Amino acid sequence: MNVGESVAVVRGARVRGPGRELVPVADANDRVDVFLEEGAIVDIAPTGVIRPKGSVLEADGRILIPGLWDHHVHVTQWALAAERASVVDANTAVEAARRAAASPVLPDGRRVAVGFRDALWPDSPTVALLDQHAGDVPTYLINADVHSVWLNSAALRRESLTADDSGVLRETTAFEVSRRLNAVPARHADVLVEAAARRAAARGVVGLVDLDMAWNEDAWVRRVERGFDTLQVAFGIYPEHLERAIAAGLRTGDPVREGSGLVRVGPLKVITDGSLGTRTAACSHPYAGSPDDRGMLTVAPDALVEMMTRATAAGLSCAIHAIGDVANSHALDAFALSGATGTIEHAQLVSASDIPRFARLGVGASVQPQHAVDDRDLTDEIWAAQTATPYPLRALADAGATLLFGSDAPVSPLDPWAALAAAVHRTRDGRPAWRPEQALDPQTALAASTRGGSTDPAAIRPGAPADLVLCDSDPLTATESELRGMTVAATLLAGRLTHLA
Repeated sequence: MNVGESVAVVRGARVRGPGRELVPVADANDRVDVFLEEGAIVDIAPTGVIRPKGSVLEADGRILIPGLWDHHVHVTQWALAAERASVVDANTAVEAARRAAASPVLPDGRRVAVGFRDALWPDSPTVALLDQHAGDVPTYLINADVHSVWLNSAALRRESLTADDSGVLRETTAFEVSRRLNAVPARHADVLVEAAARRAAARGVVGLVDLDMAWNEDAWVRRVERGFDTLQVAFGIYPEHLERAIAAGLRTGDPVREGSGLVRVGPLKVITDGSLGTRTAACSHPYAGSPDDRGMLTVAPDALVEMMTRATAAGLSCAIHAIGDVANSHALDAFALSGATGTIEHAQLVSASDIPRFARLGVGASVQPQHAVDDRDLTDEIWAAQTATPYPLRALADAGATLLFGSDAPVSPLDPWAALAAAVHRTRDGRPAWRPEQALDPQTALAASTRGGSTDPAAIRPGAPADLVLCDSDPLTATESELRGMTVAATLLAGRLTHLA
């Protein structure tokens, strides 16, 4: 078989994850045949009981799970990262500047590097330092959390912007610089997006939520018309485009093109505070070493309620970025007052009294488990005085909240297996588990990686979409390293192969 072909039968698979209890075999290791038709599962039977008709994908005893989703991706920026230099491992400002300056000059005359984490550097970014190494070539370093950008003098001149001696722009101005950097020719972006989508399919991903900071409808209509068919996509709408979306009649869940359900309208995305790495997440207690610094709210609570009420009346769900505990409290208040449905994105620091409110209000926690292991040292240092719980995955699950896993790519690599490993084992690179009391069991983590999340996961059962993944190891018993190194043998989207190893 080849990528693009439709599968009629997946033969000889062992089913895991949501829906396993409905599979008609006595033992979990018994093999079954899964019959597909018109994009859906129509029957499941012990292997060999029903004679197969049509094309057969031989599972050979591999593990069959529901298709995986990434619920938080910045698609264009994620795709463009493939041609940008990474400085994620730079341990000093000097090292980051040297590596950025050594990166190739892009066709638009700029150097762009991504992934710097300066919060624990012993030295500080400065314009002079970046000028020293990068010279007159406009050079940009995007922070790992995308909430700040470090520019040299040539880049500041090119963008007609000013900065203090650090050369670092934060929050709204940084987002504007990122938008400009992402504004590459459509054809170039689309080629990179398609390649990135294929890489995601090779990791078992069948769908994602695109939260690019742009008017996303036009891009996705164009991509569908050009034949994009690798992933299901729900795309976000930002506040500056809310009235345009309402005027166009966009409603969450609607397809972007008649007769095609591959790409649909997603939520209104609102960023209400900053980030951990830039020390701008809105918190109830000061950041370590800065008694007057508690971060910042970027949207006033009353304005947030008004915006969410307007979106809800127009049929749009809401995805509210809230990292600090103060921002999470205001976001939950706004859901309660507006009657909105949707998610809080990130939920990295949540007070004990707010954790049960997620379930009571029906607000999903769209979280990125990989951030917990990326930021463990930073969290322990600069959030040392916080009394709220950082990365409270187990607490949210125990309270009945819906967990929805994502990567925030390109902030973390788009890899659902890395998210599963971080959620279950709370570690990487052989370090002891970090805050292991917040670890999830594998079944909950796998459910959170599907379209509906931990409380309403996609399931392998008759009538369900034929969005399926064949993998070589059992994700419910895999070690941390086995999860991160998981081999995906095949990915099916509505019964059609999007990846075949």
